[in-house]
Amino acid sequence: MEVHALAGVPEVVAGDDLAGLLLAALAAAGRRLEDGDCLVVSSKVVSKARGLTWDGERAGAVDAHTRRVVAERGSASGVTRVVESVSGPVMAAAGVDASNTGPSGAVLLLPEDPDAEAAGLRAALLAAAGLDPGSRCGVVLSDTAGRPWRAGLTDFALGAAGLVVLDDLRGGVDHDGRPLAVTARAVADEVAAAADLVKGKADGVPAALVRGLPAEWFAPSPAAAGARSLVRTGAGDWFATGHVEALRAALGVAPGSAESAAVGIRSVAPEPLAERVARVVALALHDVEDGSADVSVGADAAEVVLAAEDPYDLGRLVVRAEVAAASEDLVAELASRTPTSATLRLT
Repeated sequence: MEVHALAGVPEVVAGDDLAGLLLAALAAAGRRLEDGDCLVVSSKVVSKARGLTWDGERAGAVDAHTRRVVAERGSASGVTRVVESVSGPVMAAAGVDASNTGPSGAVLLLPEDPDAEAAGLRAALLAAAGLDPGSRCGVVLSDTAGRPWRAGLTDFALGAAGLVVLDDLRGGVDHDGRPLAVTARAVADEVAAAADLVKGKADGVPAALVRGLPAEWFAPSPAAAGARSLVRTGAGDWFATGHVEALRAALGVAPGSAESAAVGIRSVAPEPLAERVARVVALALHDVEDGSADVSVGADAAEVVLAAEDPYDLGRLVVRAEVAAASEDLVAELASRTPTSATLRLT
């Protein structure tokens, strides 16, 4: 397999013939698009060519292109949210990008239907290159994201056309003859990551030619599943919400909501105990109208006295405070209780 960077692609602006620019870059490198090739193109240049920019604040663009919030954390620059984007993938800030966006510095948006964009670009490339529409040629629109449990970023397939995105080996056997029950290789993601080794976010190289892929990796039909089929959401998603957000949602404060902002959002940086305890109390009191709390914070522990006239409401407050403490990685221990008040020690 060969992977070649497509250097020489000029700054792309709205209305540009992206297929023509890519083929010109190939020609300048002494190459042409051939049967069996796959072009991996940064989704950013597709967005530029399509004029997918946002005029307002970046936060507004993120909100407008979010289906649901998975997790959120505060930082010195504001709140960062990992969301299920309108484009499909679960990623930070819905893929809204403010880097390498060109001289205007405009915020770029992801295409809402990346697979359709990949299919359109593939058709334009084949037509301009004089290749048959049924040629074994693939197009992958790549983007960059972090991954759960792994440090660093990698490229993945945001959209795909003409390529089998998933090599499903289930039902076969391994080298030892044992049945394969779960193995399904994300081919499109692997191709995108391979191309990223020669593309350069800092060098302005937005595309790469991948040559030598197995013939069976090319989709036999234009209607084959695209990269959106790789996104695991719904019943198959075991990690639909961050652990902190799941606890807060159980207390009626969903991530990304006005209630979440009012309660306060955890920071990515270490925080004083007083700030963490304040969020615990706010979460506990949420939806308990006649409850109250008195807080005393020491160096390593805090004491919270919860009060409510109704014993049932007091019991709710205690349990809610225990769950809220867990959302801040604190332990709440019941120190004492009367019919109308309860004292919790938070450590």
